Amino acid sequence: MTNTYLHDSVDNARTASVIDELDTLLAVDGHPIRSCATVVGSDPLVPSPHRLADATSAAIATFGLQIAGIAENAGVAPQTVTVRAEDAIDQLRAAYLTTVSGVPAAHLTEDPRALGNNDFYQCRDGRWIFLITTYAGLRDAVCRVLNCPPFPERIAEAAAHWDAYALEDAVSASGGVAAVVRSTEEWRATDMARYLLGRGVIELEQIGPGPREALPGGSDWPPLSAVRVADLTHVIAGPVSTRLLATFGADVMHVSRPDLPDPNAMVTMTGGGKRNAFADLRNAEQSAAFRRLCAGADVVVDSYRGMDRRGFGAYDLAALRPGVVVCEYHCWGADGPWGGRGGFDQLACSATGFAESENFDGRPSLPPTHLLNDYLAAYLGAAGTVAALRRRAIMGGSWRVRVNLARVCMWVQDLGLFDHEDVAALPRPSRPNIDLVTVDSPFGPITEPVLPLAFSDVPTPVWGVPSPLGSSPLQW
Repeated sequence: MTNTYLHDSVDNARTASVIDELDTLLAVDGHPIRSCATVVGSDPLVPSPHRLADATSAAIATFGLQIAGIAENAGVAPQTVTVRAEDAIDQLRAAYLTTVSGVPAAHLTEDPRALGNNDFYQCRDGRWIFLITTYAGLRDAVCRVLNCPPFPERIAEAAAHWDAYALEDAVSASGGVAAVVRSTEEWRATDMARYLLGRGVIELEQIGPGPREALPGGSDWPPLSAVRVADLTHVIAGPVSTRLLATFGADVMHVSRPDLPDPNAMVTMTGGGKRNAFADLRNAEQSAAFRRLCAGADVVVDSYRGMDRRGFGAYDLAALRPGVVVCEYHCWGADGPWGGRGGFDQLACSATGFAESENFDGRPSLPPTHLLNDYLAAYLGAAGTVAALRRRAIMGGSWRVRVNLARVCMWVQDLGLFDHEDVAALPRPSRPNIDLVTVDSPFGPITEPVLPLAFSDVPTPVWGVPSPLGSSPLQW
């Protein structure tokens, strides 16, 4: 178990226990990490009943400890990893603290209405549902079912003629994504919740044989130098996790389909230090090129459903490249009752009771940071990926890491809730407490929060520069 020191509040004992819980999930028997973590500050910091800062501080510290641990294996001295709880809150809202040429990154989406339509809508039966129209296919699915144009007032008018569960099923059947707002009790009574409760917040398992492979960077800092990562992710959680790997030295190749691009605003916020290539896996030649990329990768990170049907599931990759680490992000779990449904951060919050618990004014709400899983799950998955690389170096084998967004919500809930009256008067986050840094990029100067952790004896690396989608060839 990691030696974890915390100060500033008695409540930090809870954060210490959370870090120890995560460390137990990721530990290698007989090879403890000697570095330790310090978390400064604790919840409650914002008007939320959830322990947002404690959970996120623990996830960030756990990632830092795994980085320190893999560096220890290569000869770097043990470190003290320090995380500030206020910085953890700012990390959850980093997307809203990032500017490009002085313009908020969230304002730079190609379709300004796409994000504005994402909201809670009340249905005929009085229940609420969260609908997402961020991407063209998701927008079309919602508007096809509701028979309305993509304007929030028209969506609200049309949703009011539906029962919530019927609308959830109809949008999902049409290829869209939606989630009815449930209470925690309602959610925990479902088969879907029972499936997730049987799984860890970070799942780490060996899925095949493979040689022991020391990291090629040796004792260099940062310690992931020359680790090759094939990044098949989109939106925020998956891309942020691979950005973390790139920041600590990994060679990350992000791959996207040219007709399904993420908005440039997402690329500026999540693409630091990566190269970007196009591939359409429906095309045999491009699929073969992507297969060659995966054959040369140490890590493959995926946030799409159905990759096994295209021959790129975790077991396919382990057969192709023994010793690979595969990290999968899903909303509901790849093989659970909702394994065929897509999902995003806000939908996980809605379905699990998280949004209902954030209800202060008669309607469900997202947390005051607006985002949760998009950053919290990113750090958990990145920690699991580094832990798997550490296991590969010590034990050999091919490994799979899984992080499910709904399970992350449930994990935060299980840390315990504050009474609404005890937190309602706390100020909502406004000006950032975290330091900001500006980097020049092909998109213009990007100003954003710094990496929210520090090491005692080695420098914290800075975010890399993002590159445009498709600007690199599909090869190492």
